[in-house]
Amino acid sequence: TVIQTTDVATGFCSCSILDQILSRQTKHSKGQTLMDMVCEHLNLLEKDYFGLTFADTDSQKVNSPWHFAFAVKFYPPDPSQLMEDITRYYLCLQLRDDMLSGRLPCSFVTHALLGSYTVQAELGDYDQDDHGSDYVSDFRFAPNQTRLVHILLLFCSYSRGMTPAEAEMNFLENAKKLSMYGVDLHHAKDSEGIEIMLGVCANGLLIYRDRLRINRFAWPKILKISYKRSNFYIKIRPGEYEQFESTIGFKLPNHRAAKRLWKVCIEHHTFFRLVSPEPPPKGFLVMGSKFRYSGRTQAQTRQASALIDRPAPHFERSTSKRYLLSRSLDGGEHCSLHVASSPVYMKYYLIMHVRNVSPHGLLSSARSPLVSR
Repeated sequence: TVIQTTDVATGFCSCSILDQILSRQTKHSKGQTLMDMVCEHLNLLEKDYFGLTFADTDSQKVNSPWHFAFAVKFYPPDPSQLMEDITRYYLCLQLRDDMLSGRLPCSFVTHALLGSYTVQAELGDYDQDDHGSDYVSDFRFAPNQTRLVHILLLFCSYSRGMTPAEAEMNFLENAKKLSMYGVDLHHAKDSEGIEIMLGVCANGLLIYRDRLRINRFAWPKILKISYKRSNFYIKIRPGEYEQFESTIGFKLPNHRAAKRLWKVCIEHHTFFRLVSPEPPPKGFLVMGSKFRYSGRTQAQTRQASALIDRPAPHFERSTSKRYLLSRSLDGGEHCSLHVASSPVYMKYYLIMHVRNVSPHGLLSSARSPLVSR
């Protein structure tokens, strides 16, 4: 499915969503315009959990069409609190993409279990006599799934009778328990120069070394976050037997990576911890960064969702991760297995929760009590 608009010949940007491709808007359009168009096309009201990604790589030239991707930005800790099935459906699509790309690792058995819920949601009840082993041959659940299919089909028998919404709810209830669910990873080095990964999630900041979590700093434990050049700092509250605050520093690949990590932390802390975003600072002279998260927080989103008064929207569940051939309205064809998200370790990428931001100024603004620049 493609939506197309035309305007002055100033260049275009396009957006792929989690199961189809959407285009186009001019580069001079506001980011919010593209975001609103995508959500309207999807009939999505609980849109505050989602955002747009932009890949800043050599493949996206200044004068070439810019490609954005619609994706989950804030992973809800409890998907059952989402009001509408259509919101959970797009969260499922994102998680399936995360699993396929390796961003969301899980065990062999968990992969098979989650895959069985996908089959139930999209194809219905599985019967071995009627369908055989080729029933799910076109699906892509994991990078290497040859051995996975047999166990997956066994699990399918336990999902018989579930509606698509019930199967997706079971999928989410199991996916949310995975250790890397909703974790945004960033390459870094510790004070000793050892390679680590910093993960930002709903609960705080996580430290990984060799794929193992070695430390966790919950948001209430963190007093302040800041960055200077390529260094990223967190100030920690004193522990039960400590008298003084402590500051921990990390080395990021460059200044841009440190600033991006800082912004992701600000956004996650504001969205998940605050009742409402901080108001913009007043005064002619404002010291430090003007960045602030200006969208709705999770608390505000839940309040707004409780006021949704419409019949459950009808939508078609597209077969997930098949080899699809889609045709755009302008006659172009796109053959894609993996259309939605950027690679897990793309050189730079920006997840925008766009609020009146032009693509020429992709970084939105946000500030919270943790901000220091």
